[in-house]
Amino acid sequence: MVVLKCPVCGGDVTVEDDALPGELVEHDCGAQLEVVKNNGTLSLKLAEQVGEDWGE
Repeated sequence: MVVLKCPVCGGDVTVEDDALPGELVEHDCGAQLEVVKNNGTLSLKLAEQVGEDWGE
C-alpha cells in the first residue's frame, strides 16, 4: 500500500501498490481522484468530470 496526499483536503489516501495511471479513487472528503505517474512515482490529481455527449 502507498499513502498519498489528497490534492483537495491534504488528507492521507491509501492506494494499492499495483495501482495503474488513470485509476480512480474516492477519498473521505468526497473528491474523485485520479492516479497519475510522474517520473516513476505515483501521485493524485482531481479527476476530470466527463460531461454528457449529446452527439453534436
